[in-house]
Amino acid sequence: MTKSTLDEPKHLTCDLLVIGGGINGVGIARDAAGRGLNVILCEKDDLAAHTSSASSKLIHGGLRYLEYYEFALVRKALRERE
Repeated sequence: MTKSTLDEPKHLTCDLLVIGGGINGVGIARDAAGRGLNVILCEKDDLAAHTSSASSKLIHGGLRYLEYYEFALVRKALRERE
């Protein structure tokens, strides 16, 4: 979108507005959309670019490790982040 497009008033409706396109925001938006909700996701930069990766200390693959019960890999990855 261009700046002029952003300045125009918009009348959007949704069931859920998610602000922040980090891993947490995108995950919530995806889950809600999968359940049939009309979701709008707002992010000022690239998706998964900033805060949630730093605050939750999850790295790419961290969720997959947990999904397959690879707790040792998660622990190792967290130690490497510190």
